[in-house]
Amino acid sequence: MAAYTTIDDPSAFFQCTLYAGNNGTQTITHGGNSDLQANFIWGKARNDTAHSFIIDSIRGVAQRLRSSGDEKQATVSTGITAIGSDSFAVGNDGDFNDTGINYVTWNWKAGTALDNSAGTNGGSIATTGSINTTSGFGIVKYEGSGANATIYHGLTKIPRMIITKNIDQAFHWSVYTFNSNTKILRLNGTNAEATETAFQSTHPTATVQSLGDHNQNNGATDGSADTHISYMFCDVPGYQKINSYIGNGNADGTFVYTGFKPAFVMIKASAAVKNWEMFDNKRDGFNQSNDTIYANADTAEGAAGRCNLLSNGFKLTTASTHLNTDGGVFVYMAFAESPFVNSKGVPTNAR
Repeated sequence: MAAYTTIDDPSAFFQCTLYAGNNGTQTITHGGNSDLQANFIWGKARNDTAHSFIIDSIRGVAQRLRSSGDEKQATVSTGITAIGSDSFAVGNDGDFNDTGINYVTWNWKAGTALDNSAGTNGGSIATTGSINTTSGFGIVKYEGSGANATIYHGLTKIPRMIITKNIDQAFHWSVYTFNSNTKILRLNGTNAEATETAFQSTHPTATVQSLGDHNQNNGATDGSADTHISYMFCDVPGYQKINSYIGNGNADGTFVYTGFKPAFVMIKASAAVKNWEMFDNKRDGFNQSNDTIYANADTAEGAAGRCNLLSNGFKLTTASTHLNTDGGVFVYMAFAESPFVNSKGVPTNAR
């Protein structure tokens, strides 16, 4: 099946970038076909038990979050120190740039300013941020109300995964996925999805997201509004896909069609106590040796040979219950290295 797309070069919007730490300062340049000025950088030490780091241009490059913990935002002035037109600079903080440690970063571009006043465009709470309607990605910042509310996101598409952190409090990460508006996943844990009041039992629209009275994504601690940051992802044919698959419990595992050659895949068992597993096209660069990184843990990468990245999707190569339980439902988020078929009808190649 041809998977035509409006994005022929996904590297304009997403790139996986590697670097080696030096315990000093250095500038890391992306290597894709297009320059990428990232607005969202998610990174992890590969060969060390260090926590992940999450940086975005809306909170500021010195403001660190960790997907592997529930801590509130922390100021780290010697972590990522600047974001350039096709690069980022790092200081000597050990989580970002330690001697002898190899690092991976996943980098997304948004780029269009979002500034919406309360009471306009269907949003009862004011939002600011950076969005990209072409790539279906947005960073949305808002103050929690502690009561039912809506926020305008401006993406003109329906978000299918929304990852949110209350940055003022040590509350868990909230993850909304398209398959339920009554249940919530926790990015910093292995927890199965749990029934919560986070979304008013309402799916997002192409305009707004509905929030309940949950302190993870709409907190107002002791009556004072908490600041929240949301990373929103929509389906974009040939570039980005958020969906689910059913495991078969076999080492000759499920094949998942995405319509593109993946550069990055993140997977979580919806209803089971399992890790968030992350794979990409750069750390190993070939199939049968795609090492796992856990979004929810500080462990080094490991467990190779569990997921093959193909020209039109990915295939599980393990019976692991983290990825392929027989009959289990697994949600995933995937981003393209190249579309299976570009806008001119030219197909891509397998790895």
